[in-house]
Amino acid sequence: MSPVSAPHDAPARSAGDGLRPTLAELVQLRALAQRRPAARRGSHHLSGPAASPLRGRGMEYAESREYVAGDDARHIDWRLTARSGKPHTKLFQAERERLTLIVADTAPTLYFGTRVRFKSVQAARAGALAAWAAVADGDRVAVLRGAGRDPSPPPAGGTRGALRTLDALTRWYAQRPDDDEGLAVALEHAQRVLRPGSRLIVLADPRSLAQIPELRWSALAARGEVIVLLMTDALEQSPPRASLPFQSGEHRVELDLASAAQRQRWGRTFVQPLEAALTQLPTRGVRITALRADAPSDAWLPLLARATAPATA
Repeated sequence: MSPVSAPHDAPARSAGDGLRPTLAELVQLRALAQRRPAARRGSHHLSGPAASPLRGRGMEYAESREYVAGDDARHIDWRLTARSGKPHTKLFQAERERLTLIVADTAPTLYFGTRVRFKSVQAARAGALAAWAAVADGDRVAVLRGAGRDPSPPPAGGTRGALRTLDALTRWYAQRPDDDEGLAVALEHAQRVLRPGSRLIVLADPRSLAQIPELRWSALAARGEVIVLLMTDALEQSPPRASLPFQSGEHRVELDLASAAQRQRWGRTFVQPLEAALTQLPTRGVRITALRADAPSDAWLPLLARATAPATA
């Protein structure tokens, strides 16, 4: 459902019309990502493995096998040893590059906006900033969404990885895909590909989170950093007390938002999902913030410099 009027133009916008992201617009955001605060790593507040800032010096668990004479006793897998009755040792591989994985929600509710730009355009811009930040950190970067076709680009480092990601974001957020299978499907896929020490950034509409089990967030946070950016619109969070026209497909409807009953239904639809997510996800070890469509697209970047809070089961 979209307002009849188009979003207001932002005077400072240098590329794009606010309705669809452009590749040029997303490329220009590299300078903003490079000016972000430096991320802190290896803090004693971190829960779980931390990626090494020196590529090739970190170690990632690969598998366990039976212990043989000469193996380092410090790497004994005590749980598997207890279960099998035979000593086992853990094997590790060098962690060459951390993976920054961007999950793009493509729910229909994102293709909407009343000020400056659509929420979908803000999602593309936030994802582009995440990709450029990953490049600056020396990470590989990848992006995926919940879809049965249109395969996601494979992870890659440097400018090549960023441009692959930006191209996908431009296509996915230019118009509503007709094969969206939901954020839950995307996060299931993300959990399969993430490795310890990874960074996950989720671009989503608040209402999409209602279908995600809370334990899913805990499992993702156990792999590394998880940041959720919720795209919102000023009208959704603070509607005027007035009668407003909306266009839904070919149908025009009018909502009387001066009515107390209508405002309650509006709050349940738009306000409560956002408030619930902001309250619940931090208890699962997830960093989360709301990013309004008319806000500066880099407003969330300070989250990358914060220490991760321990996850709770």
